[in-house]
Amino acid sequence: MATSTSSSSNQPYRPYRHLKTLTAHQRAVSCVKFSNDGSLLASASLDRTLIIWSSPTFSLLHHLTGHSDGISDLAWSSDSHYICSASDDRTLRIWDAGASSGECVKTLRGHSDVVFCVNFNPQSNFIVSGSFDETIRIWEVKTGKCIHVITGHTMPVTSVHFNRDGSLIVSGSHDGSCKIWDASSGTLLKTLIDDKVPGVSFTKFSPNGKFILVATLNDTLKLWNYSMGKFLKIYTGHVNRVYCITSTFSVTNGKYIVSGSEDRCVYLWDLQSKNMVQKLEGHTDTVISVTCHPSENKIASAGLDGDRTVRIWVQDP
Repeated sequence: MATSTSSSSNQPYRPYRHLKTLTAHQRAVSCVKFSNDGSLLASASLDRTLIIWSSPTFSLLHHLTGHSDGISDLAWSSDSHYICSASDDRTLRIWDAGASSGECVKTLRGHSDVVFCVNFNPQSNFIVSGSFDETIRIWEVKTGKCIHVITGHTMPVTSVHFNRDGSLIVSGSHDGSCKIWDASSGTLLKTLIDDKVPGVSFTKFSPNGKFILVATLNDTLKLWNYSMGKFLKIYTGHVNRVYCITSTFSVTNGKYIVSGSEDRCVYLWDLQSKNMVQKLEGHTDTVISVTCHPSENKIASAGLDGDRTVRIWVQDP
């Protein structure tokens, strides 16, 4: 499997190998994300803390505390200076990752249930959040004020993401729908999927903004052309029935789709050919979150309560 040829680059696929295991969280690690400049890695946990690690050594820089319940998601501002965290305590917090202690600079209150997902817009002057209260909220970063409450989903919102110019938001929900919203007005522009079953566990725009990657709770990832309203590719082989597992695009060396899985592995598929090119083994529980370094061939992955680690994977040159 590791020697298969990638159709993205027509070069033999270079397999990833395990580099390091990070073991500082006391509970499930719910999310990992590299900063946009690649110098930092942040991890969020049900232990109510965020940890900031320095790259490339992955030494622990900051342990951020303040949430009164577990954290489900985190997002970096475009300048890699701020982190926003989404918590079961119904709040979002904005942290200064560049400060010597990494202090909390704002707490965003308004959701009436668990805040499950969060993202900055590319300009990083707005934050979008999704909650088990079935709403999406858009917040102004400078003031911490909520400027739009978007209703339209009928079950918990599992993911929210801005496109690359910040004009659109895509959301997914356990109600089986994937919707696209106008970011400035909060108006619904399109319902991409409206199936009731299976639930949509994760969705995000592709780096070029033309496609949407959608994960559903039937072991399936699909790449959609949202302007045409039809899916182009389907990726399978992983296990995803229960958890909202994140997936992402790897673009540093060919184009790949990367996802966690409930069989404790990380899966990589060639984006164009849809072939699975590698399965990374080592975690001891569901891999809930994956993130790809913006410029180097590195992946970080996070495991749930039976694992509690962040694993770093690298491609040899």
